[in-house]
Amino acid sequence: MRKDGTAMEMAYRRRWEAEIAEMQRLLTGFGMTEECKWGKPTYAFDGKNVVILQGFKEYFGLMFFQGALLKDQKKLLVQLGRTRAGRLMKFTSVEQIVESAATIRAYVREAIAVEKAGLRVEKKKTEDFPVPEELTAKFKKDAKFRKAFEALTAGRQRSWLYHIAGAKQAATRVARIEKAGPAIFAGRGFLERG
Repeated sequence: MRKDGTAMEMAYRRRWEAEIAEMQRLLTGFGMTEECKWGKPTYAFDGKNVVILQGFKEYFGLMFFQGALLKDQKKLLVQLGRTRAGRLMKFTSVEQIVESAATIRAYVREAIAVEKAGLRVEKKKTEDFPVPEELTAKFKKDAKFRKAFEALTAGRQRSWLYHIAGAKQAATRVARIEKAGPAIFAGRGFLERG
């Protein structure tokens, strides 16, 4: 039986409780405010998210929201999925966090400097994503569908483009487009539940 997202997050939070507490201790003194966002301890500087603490099945992570802009001289940051800006530093024990304390502090100081400078990873524009020919055909046949798609935010449009274009076969792309209709008309992206 599969756990829902909340139950799974709680299990991971319990699994990494000591690591979370150690990281919270380590992050004091930087002038950041701790808030609970997305159910996770999140640290912000002047209202801008800097890092978030996340428990996963195999490891605990310190995610830097603008991590792609950090120098990462020690090559510790990992890109998860298709995120353009975020980068994750992985840990498997409190001891590992304690041993890496100086490095973690240096990365956090650099991340705060990135926020103070207002630097951002340049976002790809939706136009930069290819529109599958099946979706173009749907737009030509159904003006209401096209209008609903164009009314979505750029991020929601990208989520659908990724999902639809990710299918290898044309028939699967067509099926995904048809299945997406109700969510698109409701103004939701691919990962949003209604």
